[in-house]
Amino acid sequence: MKNCWLTFVLRHVSLIELCSAFLAHAPPVKAEEVDAKLITGKAAMGDWTSDAPGVRRKITVKDLPAPSSNVLAINLPRIIGRPADAQLHVPPGFKIDLYAGGFRDPRFLLTTPNGDIFITEGRANQIKVLRDTKNVGKPDVTEVFAERDLNKPFGIAFYPPGNDPQFLYVANTDGVIRFPYRNGDLKARGPAEKLNVKLSGGAAFLRSGGHWTRDIVFSPDGRKMYVSIGSRSNNSDNAAEADRARIFELNPDGTGQKVYAWGIRNAVGIAFLPGTDELWMSTNERDELGDDLPPDYISSVKPGGFYGWPWFYIGNHTDPHHKGKHPELADKVVVPDVLVQAHSATLNLCFYPGDQFPAEYKGDIFAAFHGSWNRKKRTGYKIVRVPFDRSTGKARGEYEDFVTGFVTPEGNVWGRPVGITVAKDGSLLFSEDGNGTIWRVTYGIN
Repeated sequence: MKNCWLTFVLRHVSLIELCSAFLAHAPPVKAEEVDAKLITGKAAMGDWTSDAPGVRRKITVKDLPAPSSNVLAINLPRIIGRPADAQLHVPPGFKIDLYAGGFRDPRFLLTTPNGDIFITEGRANQIKVLRDTKNVGKPDVTEVFAERDLNKPFGIAFYPPGNDPQFLYVANTDGVIRFPYRNGDLKARGPAEKLNVKLSGGAAFLRSGGHWTRDIVFSPDGRKMYVSIGSRSNNSDNAAEADRARIFELNPDGTGQKVYAWGIRNAVGIAFLPGTDELWMSTNERDELGDDLPPDYISSVKPGGFYGWPWFYIGNHTDPHHKGKHPELADKVVVPDVLVQAHSATLNLCFYPGDQFPAEYKGDIFAAFHGSWNRKKRTGYKIVRVPFDRSTGKARGEYEDFVTGFVTPEGNVWGRPVGITVAKDGSLLFSEDGNGTIWRVTYGIN
């Protein structure tokens, strides 16, 4: 009887479905037990129990399920203190160590030309500088660079680009300011200058529960500034969203503000592909359309491109809340380059320009997944790598787990990655705001 049952199952259930069912109930996979493999289709939309360094996923438009409703799927992360036996997993040959701790809401990381690390603490309204004077891989100096004129700061950028910046630009939730800066400054050498950049935000907005983070980056030639702003709501198209869910292009002095791309629900992180004028983004899509819908995404940004929000998602798929609206836009929706598990909450991203990691990592993206809340089974809470095809210079459409282990076997969460940067020595640093720590990933260093 058992053999007959097994034969029936094998004839009627695909191998992918069997793997998906197994992964949904299996304990977390140890990094050393995983071969680098590609998971596709529905199996690629699994949860954290299948996460491990080297696991690759590819989600395509044809894999998208029909929209449903998971409005009641409230599965907030149960944040706990870092367990004594907690172990983060990285690929073979890599090593991960605690870099620094004791932060309140560490959000954005930025490496200075001289090797210091800037960090914004958004809800604490502070910007700090970390310095490793002993060259031991951990900072021994921490200074508050600025704590005035800050309103939920998130993205920061040096201007002009290069080795001799003159300003530190800060994206507050309601605008952009800049502080005078010279290499090696541990404190702002002058008061903040507020630029005439119009961003919807402020205290009233924060109480509404909308997106408060803003990122900022300069074009490689320094001629233009780009600022991202998320939506106020999940999927509304009312008047309050008129200047939201966009990436703006401006002059460095704040003038000439115009829309660079739109229909982007929340591009938390933006960065330029090194050696090009191609802007990339890391985007949170909407909630409440299903556990696996719609995918978040990491993508190049097409100038003038429309990415669908709120009327469409991932191409011309109609949001059921807006059926019949704006049919003239349906065929204009840009399909993102890399789709990731829905509700992963992909936040900051960076390109790897260093030489410490193996050569195949150079030019690839690393991105921080903050983790889900609107999903029955958790996903996210990790650092991923987005590989590029060296022959075409394009993303391969897949992504690979790089750092995992922030979720305990019981499903509790002790770390939520946010900020990410490459240090001057080529190591990778990232912050997590669950326990307020920064971690350092190295390769070939004892």
